[in-house]
Amino acid sequence: MPKASEIKKNAAIEINGEAYIVRDIERSVPQGRAGGSLYRMRMYNVATNGKIDETYKDSDMLTLADLIRRAVTFSYSDGDEYVFMDSEDYSSYSLNKDSIADELLFITENTPGLHVILVNDAPVALDLPAAVELEIVETDPSIKGGSATARTKPALLSTGLTVQVPEHISTGDRIKVNVEERKFTGRAESK
Repeated sequence: MPKASEIKKNAAIEINGEAYIVRDIERSVPQGRAGGSLYRMRMYNVATNGKIDETYKDSDMLTLADLIRRAVTFSYSDGDEYVFMDSEDYSSYSLNKDSIADELLFITENTPGLHVILVNDAPVALDLPAAVELEIVETDPSIKGGSATARTKPALLSTGLTVQVPEHISTGDRIKVNVEERKFTGRAESK
């Protein structure tokens, strides 16, 4: 049983016999408290998709629900349904656009390291690698010598996500983006 402080986004937690997927976690440290941090978690019921918000102390013990992670690749989208294919047995899993809206900002047809999370054999979430490589489709022209300064500029990526990049990066470059922090971490290695 993990402590609340050890729970990550897309974890499956069991509350009163029901499985919930953690979609968002906010950590706060109340002033003047001798105790530790508080973790406010937004969770969705796997069976009903009902939303609940719960707050836990960092030392609260939580029960993990049984979940299975399957390696997948993005296959295609059909309206609001996004279909992923299992990398081992080629079965397909459909996820609704609303349930994976944040994750869609980081994936393309060839993003490696994707996993579908299954609870009771139903796909409930998409788990991303720590960093992904995306192409810049629009940014201001690069400035020669810009790498010597710490100034940044916004860059629109192929998935619709906008991140700040150093001035020497230009349109068409492939970059690495930290998924959790939504930040530029470097140029992608050329293939």
